[in-house]
Amino acid sequence: MKKIFLFFIALNMVVSVSGQDQELAVDSIPEKLIKIEGDSVFHSSISLREAYVFGRLKFDDYDTKLKYYILRRKTLKVYPYAKMAAERLVELKDTLATIKKKGKRKKYTRKIQKYIEDEFSEKLKKLTRTEGQILVKLVHRQTGNTSFGLVKELRSGWRAFWYNTTAGFFNISIKAEYNPENVHEDYLIEDILQRAFAAGKLERQKSVLDYDYGTLINKWKSPSKKK
Repeated sequence: MKKIFLFFIALNMVVSVSGQDQELAVDSIPEKLIKIEGDSVFHSSISLREAYVFGRLKFDDYDTKLKYYILRRKTLKVYPYAKMAAERLVELKDTLATIKKKGKRKKYTRKIQKYIEDEFSEKLKKLTRTEGQILVKLVHRQTGNTSFGLVKELRSGWRAFWYNTTAGFFNISIKAEYNPENVHEDYLIEDILQRAFAAGKLERQKSVLDYDYGTLINKWKSPSKKK
């Protein structure tokens, strides 16, 4: 009987010590859980958006400075149209994916095109040649397709050719692509957009193209790259 009593005392001590060890192990973890507003799950960390620290703008001369601010004014003016074009395209494609009959797809496409033309045609007619060309590039930035490609995809190759020929009279190519990695003006447009996003002047819409703005900054720092 005495041996059984001593056995239970020893067993109780082992369980007690084991429980203390587990408790100490948990308490020793220096981790604080955070509850984000609107979320029922606790997190050990908060994911932050990528942020850029913008340097002060520097220009070699007055003409360069003037050209930059003219480009800035035009970019801020046409960007909302490119953003809206991307949104309309996503809506169009999502809806077309649910329409099986070819005739109904064409009918819906014509309806959307008429809506876009009625909504934007008068405003777009007032754009200057350079504003029109910037818009064409930004459409490529937002959709991943050139304006020529979009017209060809949604209408016909002949209409795309006709649009491109007509635009050619005004020295605008709707086949133009957005290439901030190799075209300095496109890099300046990207810089203008990123600064406007950060300042809340434009609503951010991520580009579908594959490039990194931070890498672009380093690449175009060299004066030789600007030529």
